[in-house]
Amino acid sequence: MRKTKGFTFHNIFPPLLKPSLTRPRPFKAYSFVPFSPLAMFDPTILTLGGIVLGIAIIERILERWGVIDLVDQFAKVMRFILPVTFYSALVYFFATFMF
Repeated sequence: MRKTKGFTFHNIFPPLLKPSLTRPRPFKAYSFVPFSPLAMFDPTILTLGGIVLGIAIIERILERWGVIDLVDQFAKVMRFILPVTFYSALVYFFATFMF
C-alpha cells in the first residue's frame, strides 16, 4: 500500500508578488450634494418661485393703486397657477435630487 502525499494550494500556486506599501495611502472622498441643504437651491425651482413671487408682488402693488378688477383677474389666474407650479416643482425636485 502506497502512501499518498497531499499538496496545499500555496505549494502548487505560489502567491503573486505584490509591491508592499510601507503605509496605507490616505483616501478622502467628499460629496456635498446629497447632504447639503444648498443642493436644494436648484435654479429651475428658484426661477419658478421667483416668477410666482413676482406675480404676487405685482398683485399687491395693483391692489394699493386701486385697480381691483385687474387684481381679481390675477387672483383667478393664481388660483390655478400656484398649485400646478407647486406640485410640478415638487415632482421635479424629487425626480432630479440624488439621495
